[in-house]
Amino acid sequence: MNRSEELLNELKINRRGIQAVKKRRWPWIVGALAVLVMAFFLLRGGKALEVETVNPRSAAESGPASVLDASGYVTARRIATVSSKITGKVKEVYIEEGQRVKAGEILARLDVQDADAQYRLSQSQLASSESQLAEARAQLALAESNYARNRELGAKQLVSRQALDAAKAERDSRAARLNSLQKSVNVSRDQLGVSALNIDNTVIRAPFDGVIVAKAAQPGEMISPISGGGGSIRTGIGTLVDMDSLEVQVDVNEAYIGRVTPEMPVQAVLNAYPDWKIPGAVIAIVPTADRSKATVKVRVALTSKDSRIVPDMGVRVSFLEQKNENKPLTGFWVPNGAVLKDGNATYVFTITDGKAVRTAVTVAESNDSESRISKGVAKGDSLVATPDKDLKDGAKVVRKADAGQ
Repeated sequence: MNRSEELLNELKINRRGIQAVKKRRWPWIVGALAVLVMAFFLLRGGKALEVETVNPRSAAESGPASVLDASGYVTARRIATVSSKITGKVKEVYIEEGQRVKAGEILARLDVQDADAQYRLSQSQLASSESQLAEARAQLALAESNYARNRELGAKQLVSRQALDAAKAERDSRAARLNSLQKSVNVSRDQLGVSALNIDNTVIRAPFDGVIVAKAAQPGEMISPISGGGGSIRTGIGTLVDMDSLEVQVDVNEAYIGRVTPEMPVQAVLNAYPDWKIPGAVIAIVPTADRSKATVKVRVALTSKDSRIVPDMGVRVSFLEQKNENKPLTGFWVPNGAVLKDGNATYVFTITDGKAVRTAVTVAESNDSESRISKGVAKGDSLVATPDKDLKDGAKVVRKADAGQ
């Protein structure tokens, strides 16, 4: 073999050697994987799952159940944008957001210069009219005296018939002028009253008791009861809300509106205070539907008057069934999340000796949030609130509250 053939042989790959090495490695790899899998399942089986628990609530001892849950907002039936009756420049503003005011309390003042000038002009016009009236009275008295004298002379035929007629016409003319001037005086007095009213209209007062929720104008700005366009003229000093008129408006799906009736008891929970349950009742079902949302508006009155309740707050309303004293409910209420189904079978997981035990139950009724279990659970049982889909019968569990102890 020459040198070239030896070099070529050195470049060849020994495939038989590689295959032999691979065959020797495979058993070791498979064994290591088997050990890891076994260790994983052993560790998982030994560690308890952390779960949230819940205790069944006695249906007989609890209040009426919810037949429907819906979301809505707090609204005010009495809310007003307080404005002036006249157009004018704001001189002073006495309100701030959150301020409580009484009916008739002064909220702001407008510049009174123009109204005051008009009032003084009306006073002068009234004085002038009264002066002319006094002059007309004197002239009428003179005309009546002349007519009486001419009538006496006419009876003695000492004056002509023409002179007597002229004296009578003069008297009647003066009487008519006096009547006209009397009406002019009345008009001037009315104008003076209007001018005084315009001065009073420069003072803006609260129409009812409430809380200022928005301040819309500042001194120096123009304000008018009619929008001037362009945003240069304000249409109000501020927004006033009567907090005693607060209620809840809820949009109920039209498919479930049949469950709601007037004066039906409700329980409201504000989004801002989830632990505060506010009792109330249905005021009315507004007899119209929203075509775009397929909902019907329901008005709800809250029995609690509290400063924490403010307009436009989000609220969750539970419509409660009427409690029947003759037929008390039996069984226990549990959250819907704790009840599972397997075909036609319904079951829950109860916790016994640190293990999850699958327990068959009978559901008597359900609403949007809870189910009433008539058979399968007892008072004092501890249930898994939201069982994981991997939770098995007999699995070790521990409450999350006890997991760190």
